[in-house]
Amino acid sequence: MNHSETWLRRHYLKLLILFGGVLLPLYLFGTLAEDVVEKEIFLFDKPILLFVHSHANAMLDAAMVFFTRAGSAAALAPFDVLVFLYLLRRRNRMQAAFWVLAVGGAALLNMLAKHVFARGRPDFWISLLPETTFSFPSGHAMHSMAVVAALVALTWHSRWRWLVALIGVCFVFLVGLSRIYLGVHFPSDILAGWTASLTWVIGLSVLFKDVWQQRRRTGTSVAAKFD
Repeated sequence: MNHSETWLRRHYLKLLILFGGVLLPLYLFGTLAEDVVEKEIFLFDKPILLFVHSHANAMLDAAMVFFTRAGSAAALAPFDVLVFLYLLRRRNRMQAAFWVLAVGGAALLNMLAKHVFARGRPDFWISLLPETTFSFPSGHAMHSMAVVAALVALTWHSRWRWLVALIGVCFVFLVGLSRIYLGVHFPSDILAGWTASLTWVIGLSVLFKDVWQQRRRTGTSVAAKFD
């Protein structure tokens, strides 16, 4: 077996993660961003918006308002701080640094992207919770996805990972759906937010992977704390 084959055997999982979790989402985000820059119209945006709006009722109004508020920066920022303090209390400084970079970096990237692309909001109907800032990519989608992806990464080697992933996926989906339901984001805004955060957080987790493995061997990883 030559050196190339040995290296591939040792690092195949990392390569799969990079391809499926970084390159594919990055490609999708880049495709969406290019079309936004060129003022292209996404054929799926309006039909999805109108379809979701056609099912509006008082019960869904209340549910979607709840999830859009739950996915807001005002609601998630205190949670971000609590997780950071918990990791510091456990003396998991590398995990705390990862957490700050994951959620804080996603927030900064979103602010930058909104001003770079300067896409207007949908205006097909009067929203229950109107927005005046730029639309692309969705901040709610990016923040919620960054939080969930980072939590999954931190708990990946614990027995809690599938529960965290399941609850997280449902939460991220409902937050994204609420933004479409309320008419304040195009579906392409949501998709761009999800892919941007996945690219960012999974890329970070790959960079931190070797450090975490060393910490797990010494019994100080956050995953061991959850076991």
